[in-house]
Amino acid sequence: MTFDRRARLVQSAQLSIAAGSKSFTLASQIFDSQTRERAWLLYFWCRACDDIVDGQDHGGALTVLTDAPARVAHVRALTERALAGEITGDEPFDALGVVAAECRISHHLPMDVIEGFAMDAADWRPKSENDLLAYSYHVAGAVGRMMALVMGVSPTDADTLDRATDLGIAFQLSNIARDISEDDAAGRCYLPINWLVEADIAPGEQMRPHNRSRLADMAWWLADMVADYEASARVGAARLPFRSRWAVLSAASIYGEIAREVDRRDVQAWDHRVVVGKRQKAWLVFRALGQALLNRPSARDREGLWTREDALAAVG
Repeated sequence: MTFDRRARLVQSAQLSIAAGSKSFTLASQIFDSQTRERAWLLYFWCRACDDIVDGQDHGGALTVLTDAPARVAHVRALTERALAGEITGDEPFDALGVVAAECRISHHLPMDVIEGFAMDAADWRPKSENDLLAYSYHVAGAVGRMMALVMGVSPTDADTLDRATDLGIAFQLSNIARDISEDDAAGRCYLPINWLVEADIAPGEQMRPHNRSRLADMAWWLADMVADYEASARVGAARLPFRSRWAVLSAASIYGEIAREVDRRDVQAWDHRVVVGKRQKAWLVFRALGQALLNRPSARDREGLWTREDALAAVG
């Protein structure tokens, strides 16, 4: 990989982030330059895979596809080639090849992410809370684990990597709480079937007006789970270099606020999409700076939280 080619990949990755995620763009500016570039390269691959499988362009409305399994197979094949050191000619996948080699990213982690796409392509639905956490690991927890490697965490530091996984899971649970209505419109539901049964909601009828109060209860359950996984992640963040710690705490605060706002809105949570405004983001980033400087997260162990092995066992 020549310097010029790597520089072009970084530039393309930066443009992808700017178009696809304002929150990630903001958080990534806090990193030192090397970590920032590597984070962009990893994001570039994640964003491209998501768009290919869902038929999107840097996010946006989901579309109903008839060839989702073929799209997943295409993503998997390109990823395997990139991880093998081959130049694919497809920039997001070449970006993954670069960052995986530079940061010693285990090849099973990108494949774990692709398994999450395969679950969606197969119209998979969680039956239990364990299933929900397994899915959240695949689509976000594994990305959190890779991001920890990008930030310099040793591949042998299992506890810190588990806590990075926790942050990805917290992010995904926040997204699920916020996007219940949007997912329903696309024919998807990530609320566990046993939750729906307990609330006496028939599958496919979660957005009926008379079910809003029960949905609000589920949003509270999700927000409570987010808080647990976020708290664990903050312990792991304390072990990172200062700028990485600040970036992680900023992102944790912003995504955690999404879940908390959904909970606060109660039955009105899905009338309008929950967003964290610019001023609020700025405040959360400033507050995270103080937390990063103080660096005294509340002590907590990981008892009761999931590990990668739990997630894979649940899917299997």
